[in-house]
Amino acid sequence: MDCIKQIRAKLENYPGLDWQLDGMTISVSPDHGFTVWLTESAEGCTVGFNGWHEEFADKAEALDCFAFGFSDKCRLQVFAKGTFEYKWVLQVFKNEQWVSDSTTALVFFPFWRKTRISYLQNNLTSSGPDV
Repeated sequence: MDCIKQIRAKLENYPGLDWQLDGMTISVSPDHGFTVWLTESAEGCTVGFNGWHEEFADKAEALDCFAFGFSDKCRLQVFAKGTFEYKWVLQVFKNEQWVSDSTTALVFFPFWRKTRISYLQNNLTSSGPDV
């Protein structure tokens, strides 16, 4: 299964989305949201939303996660020290509330700076592009 090929074919239906292909990585950067990217290898795929990322052995699950990044049920909680982003929390809207699902964080960051938390959401569809 060629995930990048499938994503490229689906993105043709969304001419307003800015996307780039760099080797085995495709990334989509909607206005006023977060970048959704996928890197494909023989072992599977890595899907990421800005700094958050997760590995998938099952390419169908990776495609579902990629599409979920465009959904109104997905948002990214971003922690920064000053302007340095160091933690990303994937949140899912369930039972009328936002629930933290998984976290990606850096080990080294300027811990002495003031913490700033922001929320990013692509909110392009109610279920995401059908990838």
